[in-house]
Amino acid sequence: MPTIVTPDICDAYPDVQILDPLFVNFGGIDAFYGPVKTIKCFEDNSRVKEAVNEPGDGAVLVVDAGGSLRCAMLGDMLAEKAAANGWAGILMFGCVRDVDVLADIELGVQALSAHPRRSEKRGEGQRDLSVTFAGVTIHPGQWLYADNNGILVAEERLALND
Repeated sequence: MPTIVTPDICDAYPDVQILDPLFVNFGGIDAFYGPVKTIKCFEDNSRVKEAVNEPGDGAVLVVDAGGSLRCAMLGDMLAEKAAANGWAGILMFGCVRDVDVLADIELGVQALSAHPRRSEKRGEGQRDLSVTFAGVTIHPGQWLYADNNGILVAEERLALND
């Protein structure tokens, strides 16, 4: 994976969409990118567990958890499974936990905050639909680019310095 720098991408591609700066980097990989796969759920991470158990093929899992700050939707076990199954990263519009362990996992993880409580497991949520948060609507199949400077979404894979 080539090194990405989101300010350079913005300079080269001024039409990319930029998410509002709400997210904190928690993963062991600071910069990541890939095609988007989406989940929409609220305080129930059943669909997240389902997705990370499948081959990621270098994709970024974008989870619209409703911005909830009342529980974590991703922890160390699901992050380790995601890394082992080839996901490039996870963008969580919600919270994560086990942050000291997440920092050592070879996976990009950005989220709103940390929270020690785990989510419910009721089998609720939807996959592969458009989600809207942080000022941007994100569609499955778009490309997401993230680093410590911010998060960008493009309609297709951008030509980077591979």
